[in-house]
Amino acid sequence: MLVLGIDPGTAITGYGLVREDDQELALVDCGVITTAAGQPLSVRLQVIYRALGEVIQVHQPDAAAVEELFFSRNVRTALSVGHARGVALLALADAGLEVHEYKPVQVKQAVAGYGGADKQQVQEMVRMLLQLEHAPQPDDAADAVAVAICHIHSARMASMIASMADKERKGSQ
Repeated sequence: MLVLGIDPGTAITGYGLVREDDQELALVDCGVITTAAGQPLSVRLQVIYRALGEVIQVHQPDAAAVEELFFSRNVRTALSVGHARGVALLALADAGLEVHEYKPVQVKQAVAGYGGADKQQVQEMVRMLLQLEHAPQPDDAADAVAVAICHIHSARMASMIASMADKERKGSQ
């Protein structure tokens, strides 16, 4: 399974592609989409949309995961991230991808084992889980890779639960 993780932002949107084969994780690609601060919002969103479309076209992921918006005291920042999330969700939907959304605490829990983990702890766990020399850079790309890993772990757990439920159902018949 190849999962595209996205850490949305208007100035910088991180993306990371992680493949799982036989419970082994491998980093396929990661990076950031940047937009110029002086550009109109509509142009910046268009840049994000088109760049995500290219990433999707090149890598053909099986599923996508996007970090949910967390409550921010800075309303302007929250709105900006919300715009980028919307464009990312649209690009994924247009590509026909199954989209999953995770709260930051869920990502931290799935990757580092602790929902209150700091950025360095999450990045170190990403590095270790993917057996990399260094954590992906910049931070936005590493965050997106963590989102992809979160989905892989969550999907694996959901599959195990469904399998156990099937066995129980068959056993009671």
